[in-house]
Amino acid sequence: MRIEGAEDVEISHVQYSSNWAGAVFSEGAGTFTAVTGTFTVPTPSGSGSASAWVGIDGDSCGNAILQTGIDFNINNGQVSYDAWYEWYPDYAYDFSGISVNAGDQIKLTVTAYSTTSGIAVIENLSNGQQVQQQLTSSSALCEQDAEWIVEDFESGGSLVQLADWGTVTFTDATATTASGSQGPGGAGEIDIVNSSNQPISSVTITDSSVTVTYTGN
Repeated sequence: MRIEGAEDVEISHVQYSSNWAGAVFSEGAGTFTAVTGTFTVPTPSGSGSASAWVGIDGDSCGNAILQTGIDFNINNGQVSYDAWYEWYPDYAYDFSGISVNAGDQIKLTVTAYSTTSGIAVIENLSNGQQVQQQLTSSSALCEQDAEWIVEDFESGGSLVQLADWGTVTFTDATATTASGSQGPGGAGEIDIVNSSNQPISSVTITDSSVTVTYTGN
């Protein structure tokens, strides 16, 4: 399962977290109804895992998160990928019917129909496969956070060993509000720090993209 949100402290307009790196909008409740972004699947190195995802809530609103993404795993040099969706506090579930390989272009979208229902969609633009899952939950979204994130996720009650994911760039990144769609320009930056509170990621945010780079332990 994934952690319910970023475990963070804010320093000089940048959030530092034990598990999230990327861009986050945090506005008033009821602001965001959809988030999307497209990225090229990286080849991880080292050992461990990381996950790239888009989501609604989980930062300033910890009640629930609607999210979908791709896990990158490397074990003894063997690389694998998993496509998944989650409405926290329920567990994450893997999609079937979609294959993911390094270099594929993946489009991620989550849409909240209401605070308790929505859909997660993953499209592999490289091979034409698409999967989706309609979701309902008794844990209501606030619809106040929109995120494009690379995460050191949790398994078995603790963070997994974090793989070097290289660089993930979310392009065509948009968050949908009642007044239309907006890009990530102006979103807050969040970076992962290690046990010594040293940043191990860097983030670049433009009007249409979020680039998240692993900089090392």
